[in-house]
Formats: sequence, C-alpha cells, structure tokens
Amino acid sequence: MASATIDYFFDDSHALAATFAQMVAANLRAGISARGRASIALSGGTTPEKFLIELSTQPLDWSRVIVTLCDDRWVPPHSDRSNERLMRDTLLRNAAAPAEFVPLYVDVSTPEQALIQLSANIARVAPPFDVVVLGMGDDGHTASLFPDGDHLPAALDPNGSARVSPMRAPGAPEPRITLTLPALVATRAMYLHIEGAHKKDVFDRAMAADGAHRHAPIRNVIDASHVTPGVFWCP
Repeated sequence: MASATIDYFFDDSHALAATFAQMVAANLRAGISARGRASIALSGGTTPEKFLIELSTQPLDWSRVIVTLCDDRWVPPHSDRSNERLMRDTLLRNAAAPAEFVPLYVDVSTPEQALIQLSANIARVAPPFDVVVLGMGDDGHTASLFPDGDHLPAALDPNGSARVSPMRAPGAPEPRITLTLPALVATRAMYLHIEGAHKKDVFDRAMAADGAHRHAPIRNVIDASHVTPGVFWCP
C-alpha cells in the first residue's frame, strides 16, 4: 500500500512541465535500456498540455515507446473533447512522432460494444507500464473512475481481471472508457499531476480521508499502488 504527499512544488506550470517531462523521459529511457521497450499511460484534460508538449521534445528512442491513455471520452478522435486528439496534437509529434499509440476508442456507438476490441488493443501493452501519469478532478476522480460512476465498484476491485471498463456518471457529459484500478497500479512508476489551490485541497482531503473526499477514487488508486506516486503541483 502506497501513500502520497505533494513532493514537487513549482511556481508555475511551465517550470513544472519542464522538470516533469525530464523525469518521465528518464523512466522511459530506463525501460528501454532494461527491456528494449517502454510503455506509458497518460491522462487528458487541460492540465497536462504543457507537460505533453515538453515530453514530445525529450531525446530518447521513441520508436521503442508505446503510448496509451488512462481513459477517454466516447467521442471520435477529431472531437476537441477527445484525449486521443490531445495526444496527437501535443505529444505524438517532434521527437515523439515515432512512438506507437494504442487508442481507447473505436468507431462504434457505445464503449460496451467496443469492449472486446479495446481489451485486445490494451493487451498489446504488456503489464506493467513503465509510467502511469494520473490527473484528478474536483470530485477526486482519476482516469474516468468517478465517485458516482455506474461501474465504479467493479473498476476499483483490486482483484478484478478486466483492464478496461466503460463508465457513465452524472458529472460526465459523455460515456467514458477507462483503465481499471488493477491496470493503473500495474506500473513501475506512477505520477499525479495537479494544478491550482482547489485541487491541492481536494488531494489533501482525500489523503486525509476527510469529509466528502474520504472515498475519492484517487485515494483508492494510491492506496492500491505498490509504488509511491510522485505528486507534482503548482498554483
């Protein structure tokens, strides 16, 4: 069982992105050196954009890196709501253009219809990941593990066998697809990237099991992790 505190404080998001990208790149280089390949699962949203752009410029053998997502919205990749689009617009260019990308979306109506294909896709990324980079929402969700998600208990089951799960929640406009807790914690390195005073408060309360955030999914994931997450924050 891991615990977490905010380890890395920065004055602004640019400084955070530069240092964070260098650290993640070092993890990927270590994976390539040890096993000939490296893998990373990344989160979307607006918070990681600067980090992803910085990561795309890091010097390493990106042709030996496989990139996937912690979760995605069930929207086509051309949508501005798509995490896949975010990766293609920010990370999968510059030095990182040769990386292999494994999407969490296929062109069918619902994530439930795609589960067999998505399970096959993610099977291309043998566990454990070299790096998992998590984000966190104002309600303490991480990936698409929402506190009121319809498949949350199964997705948080540490003994579950599924690596991907559909998820719907009142606070999520679209259906989602997400890596499950067992998939997320099967990693050699884990990071949490949060920004802003409010998210720091949510994180601190989740770690303290305080009030409405005592059952926050981010706490479940960190508690289940076998590695201590590195937490990056700036105001």
